[in-house]
Amino acid sequence: MEDYIKVGKIAAQAREFGKLLIKENASVLEIAEKVENKIKELGGQIAFPVDVSCNYIAAHDSPRYKDTRVLIKGDLVKLDLGVHINGSIVDTACTVEVGTEKYTEMINAVNEALNEVIKIFKPGVKITDIGNAIETAIKKKQFSPIRNLSGHEITSYQLHAGLTIPNYNNGNNTELKEGQIFAVEPFATTGDGIVIEGKPSEIYGLVNEKPVRDSNTKIILKFIKENYKTLPFAKRWIANEFGLLKANMALNTLEREGVIKQYMQLVERSKANVTQAEHTIIVSDNPIVLTK
Repeated sequence: MEDYIKVGKIAAQAREFGKLLIKENASVLEIAEKVENKIKELGGQIAFPVDVSCNYIAAHDSPRYKDTRVLIKGDLVKLDLGVHINGSIVDTACTVEVGTEKYTEMINAVNEALNEVIKIFKPGVKITDIGNAIETAIKKKQFSPIRNLSGHEITSYQLHAGLTIPNYNNGNNTELKEGQIFAVEPFATTGDGIVIEGKPSEIYGLVNEKPVRDSNTKIILKFIKENYKTLPFAKRWIANEFGLLKANMALNTLEREGVIKQYMQLVERSKANVTQAEHTIIVSDNPIVLTK
């Protein structure tokens, strides 16, 4: 529990630090790298590459190696980050609009949905009731929840473990149990409320460890296992360590052989803008919001 309390505070500080970096003409790569460095400065470890997902991209848009993109006025940015200490993980996110107040109500919708969940995140509460609370809060403001994105249970070194927390009433009568830890993340949109896979993200995860022949690939696989274990990692991290050519060769080999998988960007099907809020919460009679 001590690690979770500490890592929650680090994540909250890093998120608030990152919010201040989101402004017109800011480099998405610099935002991600500065937030990742802040996590390490504060004594945490990065649980997954920092995402800076804009507009209709709901999730999994972490900057690429040497990414040159900058934010422009009107961008709607989801900043999503994860922190761990000794495998105790927290996950948190927020939405910031660049230079306008056009999406204030859609941002408020996910924040209010998250606040409604926190009130009832107690032992014995059914998952369907959590989903209903999220759906009701978002629809009250005339937006749609994204139905195929969900919150997730967290266990040691497992960011997505066990149960999921839907953003709508899905009829799941499973009850929450004392001490379970979940990342709860409402998403709202003016669109269809469904995400589909977009472009490759250059975010990878180790899924099936097995021997490889190439010496360069062996070295990079060893580095991945020692540094990230089962947690997601970015190509840019590998490229910074070994150079882009070696990183490309090794990751392509590992992906082709099924040792690692690459996550795709998740985009709203109708290309409507998306907002997100997220906290990591411990189920308790007095719910504990680790990332507040």
